[in-house]
Amino acid sequence: MRTFLAVVAGLAVIYFGVTGRSSTEDGGGVSGGVVLLALLAAVLVWHLTKPAGNKPVD
Repeated sequence: MRTFLAVVAGLAVIYFGVTGRSSTEDGGGVSGGVVLLALLAAVLVWHLTKPAGNKPVD
């Protein structure tokens, strides 16, 4: 489930990064900045959905 959410977060950043550009810009494809943001979003989701572990309950 964590992997699925991380991949979806990364793809969402790429999708909105590509569709958010104005149509007057020439050159297609995904820029390096968008790929970096997608990777950071995926890592953040992966970290935030980590199980708690064996911590005792207070």
